[in-house]
Amino acid sequence: MTTLNNNTHLKQIKHLVAIGGGHGLGRVMSSLSFLKGQLTGIVATTDNGGSTGRIRDAHGGIAWGDLRNCLTQIIANPTTASAVFEYRFGGTGELAGHNLGNLILKALEDMNIRPTKAINLIRNFLKVKSFLLPMSDSPVHLGAILPSGEQILGEVAVDSLQQLPDSLFLSPNVPASPEAVNAILQAEVILLGPGSFLTSIMPILLLPEIIQALKVSSAKIIFIDNLGVEHSPSASLSLSDRIQWINKTVGKDIVNGAITPIQIDNEQTSEVKLLVRKLNADDVTYRHDRYLLRSAINDMIAELS
Repeated sequence: MTTLNNNTHLKQIKHLVAIGGGHGLGRVMSSLSFLKGQLTGIVATTDNGGSTGRIRDAHGGIAWGDLRNCLTQIIANPTTASAVFEYRFGGTGELAGHNLGNLILKALEDMNIRPTKAINLIRNFLKVKSFLLPMSDSPVHLGAILPSGEQILGEVAVDSLQQLPDSLFLSPNVPASPEAVNAILQAEVILLGPGSFLTSIMPILLLPEIIQALKVSSAKIIFIDNLGVEHSPSASLSLSDRIQWINKTVGKDIVNGAITPIQIDNEQTSEVKLLVRKLNADDVTYRHDRYLLRSAINDMIAELS
């Protein structure tokens, strides 16, 4: 049986890429932060809710919230710098509810610093060794086409749907970050998830340059399942359904393995190698335990080798 400290297969990986957004990707980046410069996270930038949404409504720009979240989650031992970056204003004024990190990143963007370079500046400030990249340096929103043919725009609107959309799209059409494309092309292992399926994982897979890179990638691609049922239309999708969504969107069967906490019929996922594990953290049961997740990723890499 593999012990929690046995990261033999992970340590042999020269370049691992994790794709997603929000708390899910942050948890993965935190779990694998010991890889330092061998780890790259590619982050969805379509959010239009909360502090991020208010900033975008008033000043435009990309969605910074998930990038900020991932940066601070990587830091195992919080510092004064990370506390400053995560500070959220209270009260009832215009700043109420805003996160200082979001405002700092937006200020850098307004200074015409490319978002990818802005993140690198903050990485150095926080002494984060792993890389984080926005899916695109250009502002973009997520949209959905409903079974009726109606189109809706905005990540919050997509998450609030009562029915599963037929498909997703990005508006406007924007190029992927060149660094994100290069990271995928260099990767030996690519992780998808965990996180909100339609709004954290799928937006990145809608970029044509990302799709092409995934099609030609020789990396082992692993889907990491959520621990609980999503409060979104994707709750109706089984693990097999989500894998099929990914493969259909990319136009190729790219997923090699899946890590899931729920025992399901292997026949439903016969197209991929399945690893079933207890992954819940003791403090917050719907979040992945960092060490259990690391161990599961390590073992899945071994299974696919």
